[in-house]
Amino acid sequence: MSEVVAKQSQEANAADNIKNPSLGWMICFLFVVSFLGLFSVVPLRKIMIIDFKLIYPSGTATAHLINSFHTPQGAKLAKKQVKALGKFFTFSFLWGFFQWFFTAGDGCGFVNFPTLGLKAYENRFYFDFSATYVGVGMICPYLINVSLLVGAILSWGIMWPLIQDRKGHWYPADQSASSLHGIQGYRVFIAIAMILGDGLYNFIKVLGRTLYGIYCQFREKRTGSVLPVGARASPAEASLSYDDQIRTELFLKDQIPTWVAIVGYVSIAILSTIILPHIFHQLKWYYIVVIYIFAPVLAFCNAYGCGLTDWSLASMYGKLAIFTIGAWAGASHGGVLAGLAACGVMMNIVSTASDLTQDFKTGYMTLASPRSMFISQIIGTAMGCVISPCVFWLFYKAFHDLGIPGSEYPAPYAIVYRNMSILGVEGFSALPKNCLTLCYIFFIGAIAINALRDAVGKNKAKYIPLPMAMAIPFYLGSYFAIDMCLGSLILFVWTKINKAKADAFGPAVASGLICGDGIWTLPSSILALSGVNPPICMKFLSRKDNMIVDKFMKH
Repeated sequence: MSEVVAKQSQEANAADNIKNPSLGWMICFLFVVSFLGLFSVVPLRKIMIIDFKLIYPSGTATAHLINSFHTPQGAKLAKKQVKALGKFFTFSFLWGFFQWFFTAGDGCGFVNFPTLGLKAYENRFYFDFSATYVGVGMICPYLINVSLLVGAILSWGIMWPLIQDRKGHWYPADQSASSLHGIQGYRVFIAIAMILGDGLYNFIKVLGRTLYGIYCQFREKRTGSVLPVGARASPAEASLSYDDQIRTELFLKDQIPTWVAIVGYVSIAILSTIILPHIFHQLKWYYIVVIYIFAPVLAFCNAYGCGLTDWSLASMYGKLAIFTIGAWAGASHGGVLAGLAACGVMMNIVSTASDLTQDFKTGYMTLASPRSMFISQIIGTAMGCVISPCVFWLFYKAFHDLGIPGSEYPAPYAIVYRNMSILGVEGFSALPKNCLTLCYIFFIGAIAINALRDAVGKNKAKYIPLPMAMAIPFYLGSYFAIDMCLGSLILFVWTKINKAKADAFGPAVASGLICGDGIWTLPSSILALSGVNPPICMKFLSRKDNMIVDKFMKH
């Protein structure tokens, strides 16, 4: 097996080193896979936005940014809201600019400040001075932020240190922290298990509602071209505020026929199944068919999780495709390349699904037509299918050492994903000891927690953490959960001091923090492309390490 995998690795290297990759094939690949996610979540938009009332923090922030210029409360309040947004936008932008000066190397800058101590920093417990996460925390409900913190404490505070103590017994002691044969394997797969358990439970629940709605529709002899879940009013709508009633009415009025979503998905899936094997010969047509059967379920999971926490975990579902298709294809049939191609297909589907539901939330908040949002998303996706490969082509031509370790642009994730694909070909038996057992436990646990939340009722359920939110820190770390909890704390104190002012200006302040930090990425990218590097590297060392550095510098 090791010889076959080595051969497969050499084939992957050969593919990576092609001198003239086809720009046309890259554009063609994106066109046949990027639209499936859009059609897969259209029938579930009402469930996501109105029934579940998912927050979609970035979509909500965008909506408040737009509404701040067109608020119905009057010009006076609008002027104050815009002023507050502009003030915190400027602060967030300048703060990002200030931090840039101290990030001249890896591990440099305020983001690496060990706020809670060096030991906590090693376990990713620290405040990373991110204005974006603080703003997101001010928008997300308290339950989401607390669930993230509970997941962070459970994983990085308890589980991972305990598993690391079993280094040499559960996994080889010489494995790096980023290897899926070591501690990283537990982090990735347990997070995936919880996400899939939570998503599967909610998908089955939504499917049950849908089937019951269809049954009621036939029973009442109603006719229509849309799913009942997208056309029938919710019982709770009567208790909505006047603004929400207007938003809901408009959101449900301008329907996107369900047959459009079904026909669109099936048509593109058929076209993709025919074309993709000509682009990647290792990716057989039956692999693609299986991917497209399960893709709507995973797209729902990603859109649901994004609505809770603002995190799109498309990469997690891409990893799942890598291991599944890679193991199925096997080393002797191009499993490494098949797994990587399947990863690209899956990530495109689930990421565009979450992007569309995020835009639907923005449209709901701004009284925009859902049909217009859908068409706009299709146009934007089509533009991205052309622009993204062209940008990559420019990088590929401008930087000849692109993707080579130690170069200016080493593309580390490309190496990571390729190694994961090789691991998928070797099989799950290569994972560390007890990893699959823990995955089973957390998968069942996520389902059980959701069942408990539904059983105890809404009043008590608000004190039970959400498994989907808990799972995200398992893989990413605790730092962003601390930032978001700080945002919740700021809003909580502000509400206690002046509730009316907090309600009026809280979303504007949060939007300013998020947008300012986000806009800074554009000039920082331009500086990087222009070869302008930060002048200072600010690092934080322990006393022992600092003595070693001082001793070395003296010599």
